[in-house]
Amino acid sequence: MREFNNQSTTDEVLDGLDLQSKRVLVTGGASGLGAETVRAMAAKGAEVIIAARNEQAANEVKVSIVESTGNDKIEFLHLELASLAKIKASAADFNARFDRLDILINNAGIMACPFDKTEDGFEMQFGSNHIGHFYFTNLIMPALLKAAPARVVSLSSLGHRASPIVFDDIHYEERAYEKWQAYGQAKTANALFAVGLNARFADKGVEAFGVHPGVIATNLARHITEEDIQRIVDENKEMKKDPANAGRGGIKSVEQGAATSCYAATAPELTGKGGAYLEDCGLAEKVPDDTSFRGGVRGFAIDPEAAEKLWAASEAIGGQKFV
Repeated sequence: MREFNNQSTTDEVLDGLDLQSKRVLVTGGASGLGAETVRAMAAKGAEVIIAARNEQAANEVKVSIVESTGNDKIEFLHLELASLAKIKASAADFNARFDRLDILINNAGIMACPFDKTEDGFEMQFGSNHIGHFYFTNLIMPALLKAAPARVVSLSSLGHRASPIVFDDIHYEERAYEKWQAYGQAKTANALFAVGLNARFADKGVEAFGVHPGVIATNLARHITEEDIQRIVDENKEMKKDPANAGRGGIKSVEQGAATSCYAATAPELTGKGGAYLEDCGLAEKVPDDTSFRGGVRGFAIDPEAAEKLWAASEAIGGQKFV
């Protein structure tokens, strides 16, 4: 069993691996953690598909990565996660161009934005971070099944601790909107999606994992205020003082932040452990839902019954049933 920690980087967790036969798709691959994930995978020889809204940004990332790695096997797929119609069009484009997919990393996301709705009327954070990925993943599942053994990595966050899924009012139609609670609900959904997906497809060779990348300064934080930033910094300082949190916390570099995604996508030692939630390039500890402990995963984010309820709710929200 290889051992890594919160300081491990993408290149370290991929050291010794040959990905030349692998095809990888990274949503949100045109910036931040996504772009670093694309670079790291390409450096190991993988063919990588950047799925993003901004083709110009994706092309700029591609040029940089080709120059640094010598690998020109990088493609672009337009993907807009806030529209079911556009997701379906993107999935159709993918299925027409590619016959198989070894690794899907659902990395794209928004965080703590003001209240807004997707094109289909879903609360924006839940709709984009979860529903968008839920539909896209299921629509391209034939390619993952064809490549089996394959993996799906779903980026969650320690922010999941802010809220379980509030099934009675997912879209804030009755309750007051609070941006961090809404983010927490969406990140809980990302973790539960890995549980539900793994339950359906692990026996067919497709395993799924939820991942907390860490606290990283990227454009994901474009909606948060200076007050939010200071609170995050202060929380991390306090966490480092607590012996129970030894070795955790701190602001990670982009290379460290993308490492857990790369680890979840490729580590041979994770075979058979699908449905798990990872942090700091290892399996996370399950902690009580009411604990103030910052690390680990709350039980409500990996609960099989909640995962099944979320799967059914997600199908109902979008009006399409999946296996």
